[in-house]
Amino acid sequence: MNTDNNLIFLPVSLNITGKKIVIIGGGKVGMHKATILSRFTKEATVFSPDFREGFRALPFTLIQKKYEKEDLRGVFLAYICTENEVLNRQIKQDAQELGVLASVCDNPALCDIASPAIYREGAICISVSSNATDVRRSLRIRDRIIEWVQIDKESLK
Repeated sequence: MNTDNNLIFLPVSLNITGKKIVIIGGGKVGMHKATILSRFTKEATVFSPDFREGFRALPFTLIQKKYEKEDLRGVFLAYICTENEVLNRQIKQDAQELGVLASVCDNPALCDIASPAIYREGAICISVSSNATDVRRSLRIRDRIIEWVQIDKESLK
């Protein structure tokens, strides 16, 4: 198995138009991923026995239940955020068997995709990735890009 230091992620933009996306986990990590995802789509389903405060304000379908493999049927992309490492590994295995792209939050070695630090304004989307090795640095660089873009916009006025 790869370690975080030698993972190779290809930077791409995924077409999620009309695709089924799920988030499994309604805690802090699930809320973070759901908040980011809501900037790109209003179509996703979140499965969890319990939901952190704030989930109901998001545009997603919330289904209050424990995870079952059937929750992944027909899914294109799954964010696995249960905050239970053993369960996350099981869900990732189920996703792999069903051909579902999966992001196992907080475990890059199990991910098919890694979420970069993102800046989005209209149709422009800038992402900064560190191959899931230095998230804080990616965020700092993204923030510097945001400053540059805002300064550039001001100069165009």
